Amino acid sequence: MENNELGQELRWCVDRLASVAPGSPLHGVSLLNLAAWHRNQGEHMMSLVTLSDISSDRGHPSDIIGLSRLESGRILASIGDLEPAMRHLWIAMRRLSSVEMPAESVVCAIEWLDIALDEIEEDSPMMDERIVDAKPRDSPGMTTVPSNPNDIRECVELILSLALVDVSGTQRDDLGLVLDASEAIHEPKWKSEIEKRSHEIQDSRLLEALQS
Repeated sequence: MENNELGQELRWCVDRLASVAPGSPLHGVSLLNLAAWHRNQGEHMMSLVTLSDISSDRGHPSDIIGLSRLESGRILASIGDLEPAMRHLWIAMRRLSSVEMPAESVVCAIEWLDIALDEIEEDSPMMDERIVDAKPRDSPGMTTVPSNPNDIRECVELILSLALVDVSGTQRDDLGLVLDASEAIHEPKWKSEIEKRSHEIQDSRLLEALQS
């Protein structure tokens, strides 16, 4: 099937399901598929617009909303618009945690933390507050806002709840990110928790970081 034909088929599925089963899981999945197609074409804004059609107001379930916000956060991060990216990733983390999708919620936490560690301020607004106070912007722009250390703590604890179940693997960027957070906000207990499992760790870069 030609690429344009695929896009038309995906759009037809969205329109059909919007007519017969609006807000259903299948309708949500069809929107996710169409958004992914737009993103693969480099049409980031069209992908974001499509993802915005997934919402609780339209009756979509929390898992679909969470996945849509994760994708929105990734797109915004890829174009450097980090403030809304962080909000979308945080909402995704909350949504996916609420429907017992721990692996997916940890992915959101990792991607949020990767952005958050770039700039930290003690008196920066918490993420929940930033989400409540968010307003539509007059014009698009590349924005950043420092993260609050307490939000970082919440994310790290969530990451460790899954990451420490099994610390093996030759590429453990999740644990490396936790070490970065431990140093950034002076929380030595996280590093200590990982050090206790050093005999199980296979990632040479992580072992080197633990010894530094």
